[in-house]
Amino acid sequence: MKLKNANVIMGKELRGYFNSPLAYIFITVFLTFCAWLFFKSFFLDNVASLRPFFSFLPWPFLVLIPALTMRLWAEEQKMGTLEVLLASPITEAEAVLGKFLASFSFLVITLLLSGILPLILFFVGNPDWGTIVGGYLGAILLGGTFLAIGLWISSLTSNQIIAFIFSILAVFTLFIVGHPLVLQTAPMSLLPVLKYVGMSSHYNSILRGVIDSRDILYYLTVICLFLYFNVTSLKSRKWH
Repeated sequence: MKLKNANVIMGKELRGYFNSPLAYIFITVFLTFCAWLFFKSFFLDNVASLRPFFSFLPWPFLVLIPALTMRLWAEEQKMGTLEVLLASPITEAEAVLGKFLASFSFLVITLLLSGILPLILFFVGNPDWGTIVGGYLGAILLGGTFLAIGLWISSLTSNQIIAFIFSILAVFTLFIVGHPLVLQTAPMSLLPVLKYVGMSSHYNSILRGVIDSRDILYYLTVICLFLYFNVTSLKSRKWH
């Protein structure tokens, strides 16, 4: 696999984001949500912490990130450019990696724009930097996992709305199975499995500021797994 080819795809897709209204809508909605949640906790609840923000962050991610990925392959199929791409010297793995890195870079840029919030806390209080670092790391890993899943689902259909809906269902299912609400009602025999499979249990672990290599390995494994599914999906189309 040539990283140069992946970089070409990445640059093309990243420019595509910023040449469309979608990028600015995403950033505006996300930063408005960040500001609202932060100042609500700061002024109404009298809490000088980003913990409420990071705790609630996965829920808007469940909708916003599928909106980012729904077009990445579905649009290629609808416009008929997927066949051209697959016939080029660029391999399926390079194309998948390029599109993933583009969407991941866009997500990281968006998260960095919310960096004004920790700076406010620094000047007005004594923030828990362990929680802040853990929160951003967890958000990046969780967002990357959502992107990989949404990218794979987008490769299965030429309809962006279908890709959007099924991506939401997929990421919601994998996130909620590890949520305390599910774990409290699940049979004891299933708890270890649900805790490991569910993304929320790993996210909450990182959010506490305790960086466990097992949580990071979990997210990286899931990302690689769905990127592999994506490559396999494209290869199967190439032979049809």
